[in-house]
Amino acid sequence: MAMARWWRLLSLLVLVASAWACGTAHAQETMGDCTPNAPKGSTVTATLRLEQHKRSVPRVTSDMTVRVPKQWPLAKHLTFGERSKQYRQAMRCLLLGNETPGARTEWRPHDPVVTATDKSVEVHYVAYNWITREKPVLVGPWQVIPAGRTWMIYLWPPTLRNIRWDEIEADLGGLDFNDLTGRASSSTETHVMWKEKKPEDVQVQVDPPWQRRLPVTLEESPWITAGIASWWVCASILIAVAAIRVKRAEAAAARQTARQPPEGRVGRQPAVGVSDTDRGRVTRFTHTLLEWAGLSAGVALALLLFVQEPDFSPATGALLYIPAGLALLLAARPWSPGPSPTAPGALPDEPARPGDIRRRQARLVVAPACAVAGIGLLVIPAHDVFGLPWSLGPVTTTALGRTGLALSGLATVWLWLAAMVAWAWRFAREGELLRERWTRPWDEAPAQCVTIVGCLLANVAMALLACAWWSHRRRWARIHWLVDQQPTARYNAYLTDLFERFSYTDLRCTFAYSWVLTGVALLALLRLRNMPPRAEGRRRYGRFPLGPSKPDILLIVSLFAFFVGVRAAKFAGASGLYGIWLGLNILALYFVLALGRRWSVLSQLGEQFCMARLGTEQHQNELREKAHQYRNANHQMHLLDRGNADGVTFEQLKGNLHQLHQWLVSACEGNDPPEHISVLDASLAWGPEGHWWSNGVRAGRLAFWFGTPATALLLYYQTWDPYARQEILDTPIGLPEFAANLILYQLAWAVAGFSLGALWRLLPGHRSQARAWILTAAYGLPTVLAAALVRIMDTDHRQLLLYAALLLVVLTLTSIWMDMATFREERQYWPSRFALLLSVYQMRGLSGQITWILAQVAAVVTIFTSLTRR
Repeated sequence: MAMARWWRLLSLLVLVASAWACGTAHAQETMGDCTPNAPKGSTVTATLRLEQHKRSVPRVTSDMTVRVPKQWPLAKHLTFGERSKQYRQAMRCLLLGNETPGARTEWRPHDPVVTATDKSVEVHYVAYNWITREKPVLVGPWQVIPAGRTWMIYLWPPTLRNIRWDEIEADLGGLDFNDLTGRASSSTETHVMWKEKKPEDVQVQVDPPWQRRLPVTLEESPWITAGIASWWVCASILIAVAAIRVKRAEAAAARQTARQPPEGRVGRQPAVGVSDTDRGRVTRFTHTLLEWAGLSAGVALALLLFVQEPDFSPATGALLYIPAGLALLLAARPWSPGPSPTAPGALPDEPARPGDIRRRQARLVVAPACAVAGIGLLVIPAHDVFGLPWSLGPVTTTALGRTGLALSGLATVWLWLAAMVAWAWRFAREGELLRERWTRPWDEAPAQCVTIVGCLLANVAMALLACAWWSHRRRWARIHWLVDQQPTARYNAYLTDLFERFSYTDLRCTFAYSWVLTGVALLALLRLRNMPPRAEGRRRYGRFPLGPSKPDILLIVSLFAFFVGVRAAKFAGASGLYGIWLGLNILALYFVLALGRRWSVLSQLGEQFCMARLGTEQHQNELREKAHQYRNANHQMHLLDRGNADGVTFEQLKGNLHQLHQWLVSACEGNDPPEHISVLDASLAWGPEGHWWSNGVRAGRLAFWFGTPATALLLYYQTWDPYARQEILDTPIGLPEFAANLILYQLAWAVAGFSLGALWRLLPGHRSQARAWILTAAYGLPTVLAAALVRIMDTDHRQLLLYAALLLVVLTLTSIWMDMATFREERQYWPSRFALLLSVYQMRGLSGQITWILAQVAAVVTIFTSLTRR
């Protein structure tokens, strides 16, 4: 009996505990429920602003103010801290109700502002969103549906539907609209207003112009993909044409050498490697370029046209991407022989790169690459170990499964990164862009090099994954900002989607920037063609060429178009037209060279003058000495005008200047040069170095450092612009693309400076700043078309102007420093660089240059200020 009573008592306790637990759960469920979701006595005002004028991406902003009476049970919770559970629940019930968490992807400039009074609590909530696709856009209580020729705007709040709203206003950005319900209280050409209406009374039909509809329609159109694919096709065609043209030029030079060129005409030939070995290196390198052109175009078309979106399973993607990355890496053959016929310190009959070293390097590259590919593919047959289906998807919520997906994605990205590095190494090595001390470790300790590079690439791949994970966390926190407890299952599924798409997303980002390899290849070919001949173990230049030959000009123009010119297409919001802008920039630079070449100083002096006065280093030093005498004579004449003559008469100075001019005339052999050209103009037109390649290298280095503040300014604007900032912080590849833009801006300045220095002797102008202006004009001609496109598309053209102004400032400063470097031997005679510049330009010329630079800086500041004011 006692035992039976004990069991009855225990059963009663269990029943009471169960009832208490159920009641608690029900209470918690009731606390999480937002029914009823419309506090009685509330008042609401709402405003919608549609910003579309001079914007490539329309923006909608919601500004809503809700006043709830303090009698509402959750009113006091609104005044709690943003991190409290009660605050989040009250704010969710007021703004979102029982809406599914994460249904809204809107952005908030700040948290809602809560103000409490004696009788009510006021909540001011601001949100904004972007219209980028033909999908409904939710922002605050508004819903915008961009579909077809008209956009529909509804006031469709998750809560507060059953009360009258005090005031509702819509600023439609100057677009034509139609009030479908006809219940608006007032309207103007740009605004429409409702007073004391319910949300269902607000229905507006907007008629956007074709400029706003076109980007939204094309965002998911195959034409965008085709336009981007045309960029790769044009780039591949360009590098193929350059390689073929150089190959033909080398063949023609070989035939000309076989015919034994006449004596005394050496100065007319470019100082390229004239031996059969040098020409053989150039010919072999052109074959490498043709191979890369075909591979680049094929892979780009495959990525862009055939696998636009990873609709197939992760397993199928791994079976496609991993073997392709491995094949691209092996096709690069980074172990291929270098250009040097003998190794450092080797005997003349000792091979520099014996077969066993190359085989060892090949094994050290192939073995880890195959191992990484095997790890990535092993996830498919071992899917049961990771708790994944054979297709590795579509959704898994286990940490082990996500680890398997991460391994496959990291292997894919590592292989493609390694392939890009291998091709870059091959171009730089065969083109002799790298110094010998940089390439020697690859021959002496290849295992150490492979280990270091492999670890660095692994860190880069993991950094890309970390950036993607960080951006996903930010997005999750943004769209679930009022959810107190994150639903674990949904969050795990959300992370799984990240790992499923990681390989494709970052792979596309990685290959999207592989066009830089095309630029490296063109620069390497240009360097290889203009290497000085080898003599007595050292490289020396013979007679110096006036400027780059026709094949070299094609390479320089292509580099300028790749790195500098196509920015106009990006700033114009026409990324799909990259291929067109590439061709336009090449034609523009050729056009400027054709017009300006005949007016350049050295062209007006004539070829005979260049051969007689500039053919050797001794002649160049003599010209600089004459230029020094010319500057001294002019300075003394200036002192004489001010009454500070020191025993020198005007006739003596005039005679000295006449003798210097006669020295120019005597070298032209009857072809008298123009009277306005002096020995100083000739010296400045030749540049500080003997060979045009060295001029280009010096100018490129200067422009790189002068462009650093310009890069900082452009990146600051990118982080200031709301849409660009959103792309950086809330997309998986935002941060890597931001870092890539930093590098590409610096490369753009360096290539612009290199082009200025390489074409220095072919550009017109008595002072070097005119050359900077001419080269900027070559960029500006296609920019005029880009500005016309911007005008037609009703977007902002000021970023085009900002980039052009910054380019002009960078090139102007580079040209001034090039002039100063021309007379660098005189630096020891002057107390400062400024004094040397004053000697080169004289007082009047230097003041004009300073005024010109200040005007350019003022233009940059004005444009940037106008950009950041909107």
